[in-house]
Amino acid sequence: MADDRGAPVPLSGDPQAAVERRAAARHLVQRPLTCLEHDPEIFRLVRRHESDLDRWFTQRLGYRLHVGADTARLFKTSVLVADRPLRSGTGRPFHQLEYVLLALVLASTAAGPAVVSLRDLVDKVRSAAAEADIRLTGDSTERRALVAVLRWMIDLGLAGELHARVDAYAEDREADAVLKVRPDRIVLLPLPTLVGAADAGDLLERADRRGVVSRQWMRCRLVEDPVLYRDDLTAAEWGELRRRLGEEERILDEMFDLVIEARAEGVAAVDPSGSLAGARFPRGGTEGHAALLLLDALPSASGGNEGSSAPAVPWDDVVVAVRRLADQQARRWSKDLVAAPEKLARNVVQLLVEVRLAQRVPAAGAGVDVKPGVDVEPGVRLLPAAARFRPVVRAQESLW
Repeated sequence: MADDRGAPVPLSGDPQAAVERRAAARHLVQRPLTCLEHDPEIFRLVRRHESDLDRWFTQRLGYRLHVGADTARLFKTSVLVADRPLRSGTGRPFHQLEYVLLALVLASTAAGPAVVSLRDLVDKVRSAAAEADIRLTGDSTERRALVAVLRWMIDLGLAGELHARVDAYAEDREADAVLKVRPDRIVLLPLPTLVGAADAGDLLERADRRGVVSRQWMRCRLVEDPVLYRDDLTAAEWGELRRRLGEEERILDEMFDLVIEARAEGVAAVDPSGSLAGARFPRGGTEGHAALLLLDALPSASGGNEGSSAPAVPWDDVVVAVRRLADQQARRWSKDLVAAPEKLARNVVQLLVEVRLAQRVPAAGAGVDVKPGVDVEPGVRLLPAAARFRPVVRAQESLW
């Protein structure tokens, strides 16, 4: 709870209740659509503390919490988070065709019925595509993408398999299955800002409340992003954040058990448990190890000066660095990724961008001679927080 100024007000003297509210809030930020059958214990905590959680999210973050009989939905409409794609069951980011098919499937199922055959659903999707002037071919690539979308919906609790499995459709266009659909949950997916939006640009502008309540916007960025850099803010916003840092730390600690770290380059909200972030870092596995080593292989800010920027590295040089690391770690890393250094480089850079340790830079900005009509991969630049994970830090370097 908060007073009129947004300052935290104790909700209860019960320490167990405080722990429960924090656990529920952390879960809702990670899984904005939470279903009873998937997370029964957490869902009961959300129901038990619904009123307090709703005040927390509404007053402090500008979010809205809806809780039904077996579904909780946290509507996030204060900040736009970059590089946060939907992911398949294997962790792979959705590609464009999957996003298109997801929109068509949701449009085809939002009004019911509650039980539908896979063949009927495919017909509905094709009809919706024709209405939207979208051409579908029904080839194997498209069928695999549709299966990935349906599996995502099943995993999220938007649908379930009553008879047979949808996976067979990827290889056999005649395969069928019976699905139980949850239209009541499907209609909860769109954000309220979608209603009345004239186009994509209007939708994005309405979803980002930076110009309306900058304090909420900055707080949301600290919750949703690992780091809020000074360059992300105007001088006025940076001054306000620095003035309110103690209050922000109390709020984020109470709600999410986050610890604030402030430096000249920006502010980071650190999760000691490491379980709140969408993309954990550091982490194990080939890509996690490669990301740590790449941080040391790429140049950082000149001399470690807080006000300087790291040089941009052309994409080809990034691939060369990853290939060299793969050769050195061949016995420890995944053979498939060692044999595909460019794929490994893409995955590693995506990870570093997601956790805001690096940014993509237009090829021209990385010193690449770009010819008209030729697509060139963007370069990569390390951001200041990357210094926190470099194996060796000199005394004069920023200790992020």
